[in-house]
Amino acid sequence: MNDPQDKVVALVPAAGIGSRMGSEIPKQYLEINGVPILNITLTVLLTHPKIDVVIVALHPEDTLFHTLSQSSNPKLRTVVGGGERADSVLACLGEVEDNVWALVHDAARPCLSHEDIDKLLASRLEFPQGAILAAPVRDTMKRSNTGGTIVQTVCREQLWHALTPQLFLGSALRDNLASALRQGVTVTDEASAMEWAGNAPGLVSGNVKNIKITHPDDLKLAKLFLADEL
Repeated sequence: MNDPQDKVVALVPAAGIGSRMGSEIPKQYLEINGVPILNITLTVLLTHPKIDVVIVALHPEDTLFHTLSQSSNPKLRTVVGGGERADSVLACLGEVEDNVWALVHDAARPCLSHEDIDKLLASRLEFPQGAILAAPVRDTMKRSNTGGTIVQTVCREQLWHALTPQLFLGSALRDNLASALRQGVTVTDEASAMEWAGNAPGLVSGNVKNIKITHPDDLKLAKLFLADEL
C-alpha cells in the first residue's frame, strides 16, 4: 500500500473577480483560443497522474463554473471560497486530510507544464518542509519612492519571482495560514504563511512561461506560450 503522504491534492483558489483585467467576467473565465482559462488550468492538473484530487474554491455567486467541460470530472470537487486568496485556500484545506500534500495553484496560470509539476513533487526528497516553483530574477531591480522616482538599485542576486504551484503538507499549511490570518499577518502566498511560522520553503526553478494572467496583454502572451506546446 502506498504511503498516505504520497497522496497529492491540488487546490485552486478561483473565487476572485480579477478587477485589473477590466472585463465583465472574472479573468479565470476569459478565453484563450475559445477555451476558458480556468478550464485549461484544470485540465493540466486533472490529467497529471500523481494528482489524486483537485479542489476548486469558487465565488458564492459563481454562475460560470458549471459551463466548463472539466466541471464534471470525477477527480474534481468544489468549495465556496472567501474574500481573499488565503480564505479560499483554507476553505479547500478543510476538505484535505492532514497527512497529504497540498499543491496550491493559481487559477489564472494556464501555462503550467507536467514537467514542472514533476520537478516540484520530486523536490519533497530535498525539501520535506515544502517548496514552491520560482524563477530567478533576470532584470535589474529598482526601488522607488512614493513619487515614482528611483531611490535604489537592488541587487538581483538570490532574488526569485514566486510562481505556483506551491507544495506543503496539508496540516502544516492549514495551521500556519489560519494562525497568520488570526494575527492579522499579510499573506500574499502560501509560502509567506510558512515563512512567518518559521519554516524555510525550498525553491524549485520553474519555466518562465508559467505566467499569471493579470492584465490584458498577458492573454496574448499566454496564447503564444500555449500554441508553442501544440
